[in-house]
Amino acid sequence: MEHRPWGYYIVLADEPDHKVKRVVIHPGQRLSLQRHRRRSEHWYVINGEAIATIEGKPVVLRPGDAMDIPRGALHRLENPGSVDFAIVEVQTGDYFGEDDIERIEDDYGRS
Repeated sequence: MEHRPWGYYIVLADEPDHKVKRVVIHPGQRLSLQRHRRRSEHWYVINGEAIATIEGKPVVLRPGDAMDIPRGALHRLENPGSVDFAIVEVQTGDYFGEDDIERIEDDYGRS
């Protein structure tokens, strides 16, 4: 389990051609406004509600919803609710390191 200021993630699979994580965002927290140069992501919502902002367009996500994040797209997840928000994130591309995160804005001073 990798703890972050916004919650945590658990790596479920780490293969040469994909990576799978369970990502949990605590109530009132949000991820950086970010993009990835070398991977795309597919999110499947497990628990809670959140607002996903993709290329400036907000979308409410609920359990059972899915969303694709193309390589290079600016995106952010925010949990305005009162329970943990959880997704399964499937990454595809040619590199899955955490240093492929380009932070544009960050609430925790990491940009």
